[in-house]
Amino acid sequence: MLRMLIISSVAIGLMAGGFMDGKGTPAENGPTIEGRCPLIYAPVICDHGKTYPNQCEADQHHAKNCQPLGL
Repeated sequence: MLRMLIISSVAIGLMAGGFMDGKGTPAENGPTIEGRCPLIYAPVICDHGKTYPNQCEADQHHAKNCQPLGL
């Protein structure tokens, strides 16, 4: 029983690592481990007219001059 509890705790910790910045706090709106962006919906529209779900996604696609959508 104790072994299962330890394994579960480790698994949850590893899964949460993708959503944290390594310091135990939620990652900012920048790239996370392995270049993935957080699941934050704060849409931006860029010079070429394409809309991205957040600034991190736009940066991953090398989009330029992005502005928050709706402001």
